[in-house]
Amino acid sequence: MTDKKLCVGKISGVYGIKGWVKVHSYTGDRENILKYSPWRLQKDKQLKILNVITGRKQGKTIVVSLEGIENRNDAELLAGWDVFIGSEQLPKIEHGEYYWADLVGLKVVTTDGIDLGVVDYLIETGANDVFVVAGDKERLIPFLQQQTIIKIDLEEGLMIVDWDPDF
Repeated sequence: MTDKKLCVGKISGVYGIKGWVKVHSYTGDRENILKYSPWRLQKDKQLKILNVITGRKQGKTIVVSLEGIENRNDAELLAGWDVFIGSEQLPKIEHGEYYWADLVGLKVVTTDGIDLGVVDYLIETGANDVFVVAGDKERLIPFLQQQTIIKIDLEEGLMIVDWDPDF
């Protein structure tokens, strides 16, 4: 995996008077966002790098104490900032497993060599994930390794699929 910036959440507001912020987490398990530090906060062209001191689940959101943010006024200034981490902060994964961020942008080609486009994004459906391929038309292809997904080559930026291009 190349070192990429990954958006894992957004600061949605403040919590209390001691500088804590509310965070809408994009991680699979909302609390996983607390495992990553430092956070690279970005809004427009502004960038701040802040360490996570502590945090916890609070209802449907996550509340976090960040280094250097010690009162409500400081916390209010962070509302609306996106939370990024570097891909190097993610845990290592087993061979044959992939982070979604690694798959976005891969060129998708059928086993017959027909170019379908590129992976635009993925959808979690419960039964299995589905990737959306943007090309001459949008295609939704189930992410079933060794069935619809024949090969993934991250170095080549290529995914080979067993898929009817007319579907």
